[in-house]
Amino acid sequence: MSDTVTTMPPQHQQHQPGDEYLMNPRPHSMPRLQAPGTRLSQKVALITGGDSGIGRAVALAFAGEGATIAVIYLDEHEDAVETQRLVREAGGECLLYPGDVGSEKFCREAVKAVVDQCGRLDILVNNAAQQFPSNDIEKITEEQLEKTFRVNIFSMFYMVKAALPYLVSGARIINTASITAYRGSAHLVDYSATKGAIVAFTRSLAQQLVKHEIHVNAVAPGPVWTPLIPASFSAEEVAKFGANVPMKRPGQPDEIAPSYLFLATEGASYMTGQVLHPNGGEIING
Repeated sequence: MSDTVTTMPPQHQQHQPGDEYLMNPRPHSMPRLQAPGTRLSQKVALITGGDSGIGRAVALAFAGEGATIAVIYLDEHEDAVETQRLVREAGGECLLYPGDVGSEKFCREAVKAVVDQCGRLDILVNNAAQQFPSNDIEKITEEQLEKTFRVNIFSMFYMVKAALPYLVSGARIINTASITAYRGSAHLVDYSATKGAIVAFTRSLAQQLVKHEIHVNAVAPGPVWTPLIPASFSAEEVAKFGANVPMKRPGQPDEIAPSYLFLATEGASYMTGQVLHPNGGEIING
């Protein structure tokens, strides 16, 4: 059996740079994008950690393009209800599912509940995460290490495993990595390790699922102003948060969400296994 893969009819032109009108088939040049506001019409998107911060901004961006939103969150009920209100105010629908994504059983139940209620699942955004700063690796306890990995990366395995039976050709999986996966972080060693794992997970899963035409990509934000920041750092550290990037400020969630929206639409039809870097100008070569 030949290993040769033929993707186009054999043809040759005698001069450079060539004539498009002679090509067979002709290249597709017209925009594939649907009209603004309809790019995710009829799609169902499940977002972990969608109650606030980046997750909320992604939920609103997706809903603005016609998607039905399902939000998974831990126990931040007031924030989750606010996200639901904002989505509905914009004319969309938002379903809420509280629980711990570190539990594979919960992930299975949540995905099934979404599909049972919405009839389908098209986009999975793995965004939930936590971090516990420590300047000394010897002070990172076994409990902290396991909790950080369970929420930040184990949950992605659980969610993907639960979602795959429902995902069809053209589906999107979008994972939240971090700039720390590329440049490291002395006071977030375990968190950074999970984010590095997410990059490798994204690239490997993309290779595994490409034959099913399921796209797997990631976003690696820089410093972003979310509830995780005041929940992680001292008041003095928060006051300087984001000052170390070229733009000298933290990003806002609505500046990060467009990367997720792009990856969820037909505009990203030729992308899989890739990472986008909205990070305030830091060059990370990844």
